[in-house]
Amino acid sequence: MPADAPRRALDPRLLVPSAALLWGLHSSLLSPALALILSTLYDASTADIGWTLAIYNTGGFLASIVLPAWTDRHRTYLRMLMAAGALTIALAAALAAASSLPWATVALVVLGGPAGLGTTMLFAHLRDAGAATSAIVNTRAIISAAWMGGPPLATVIIGWAGARGILLALMLIALANIAMTAVMMRQHRATPAEAAEPARSPHALPPGSRLATVIIIGAFVLFQATNATAMTFMALYVTETVGLPVLWAGVVLGLAAALEVPALVIIGRLGDRISHLTLVAAGALLAAVYYAGLVIVTEPVLLLALQIPNALGFAAISGIGLALFQDLIPGAGMSTGLFMNARRVGAVLSGPIIAAGALPLLGQRGIFVICAVLTLIGLGMIPLAKRLASRPAAV
Repeated sequence: MPADAPRRALDPRLLVPSAALLWGLHSSLLSPALALILSTLYDASTADIGWTLAIYNTGGFLASIVLPAWTDRHRTYLRMLMAAGALTIALAAALAAASSLPWATVALVVLGGPAGLGTTMLFAHLRDAGAATSAIVNTRAIISAAWMGGPPLATVIIGWAGARGILLALMLIALANIAMTAVMMRQHRATPAEAAEPARSPHALPPGSRLATVIIIGAFVLFQATNATAMTFMALYVTETVGLPVLWAGVVLGLAAALEVPALVIIGRLGDRISHLTLVAAGALLAAVYYAGLVIVTEPVLLLALQIPNALGFAAISGIGLALFQDLIPGAGMSTGLFMNARRVGAVLSGPIIAAGALPLLGQRGIFVICAVLTLIGLGMIPLAKRLASRPAAV
């Protein structure tokens, strides 16, 4: 019995879920607390924080294009995952030691950009290893579960140990990530390597047109922009337009997060049997229903009920969408990086969508009219891309 304990502790089936949980905690601790870290440690103003985060996100955007392309050429996803953990430790140490905001900004760009590629490399490794759609989406569900606990944990740590306590927590998580990645590398070396590229899903878009792929990417930018808009604006919308106490905003966001995990598991199982494009289209339709419902909602019961199509739509777009990108775009790292960047670009576009709510003819309800319309436009782009991709095969 004791001899079996180490073997069970290193069960390969637990390696990826454990790594996903750790990387989910990494991002869910750092992202909500970064503005507070900048304000507390460097006395940064609101404008300073805004510019610093903009520069940091730009660096992360570039890193998620350049480094995944390099890992695709060498197929060294686990090594980059290990490097991301080491860079996280270096980033936390640099932020703790930095004496001014400019030096902290340099550390965020040089160290934080590559360190933020942990989840990208984890999904790239899964793709390179030939994981099924359900395994990829289930891993995404674990990261979502980590986000349910990460922000509250961050507030507890800050209240107990201050901003530097978050940096220490990130170091400890990074050490655990490095140890987990080392075990994954050992298991990977023990498995016979295959020189061939991972097989494409039989439900993928036919690879007949680059234009079709570009259209799909554009559709996902629209999907991510509307999702980011709803998440960012929900608390204010619930209190100012729907007229409910601020407590309801927390209940709505918490319910959405709680439903997200089982929705991802359900959608992931369907993804092994049903066309990825069909599932993404169904998810987009559900998302459009959600935004249309927000336009007319006036009471909490409907607001809570709308979180069901919201969760299912998000699961299809974020979970199956990742698998779809990995089928469409050559290179496990590049395809995953582009999917993550679609979210970044969408977050940028959410700003003008929210700003449109200040127009007299629209108001705050008009924000979700725009979201519904943009989502339907993205939905219409999916069959267009499918037709374009299948056209060369018919010649």
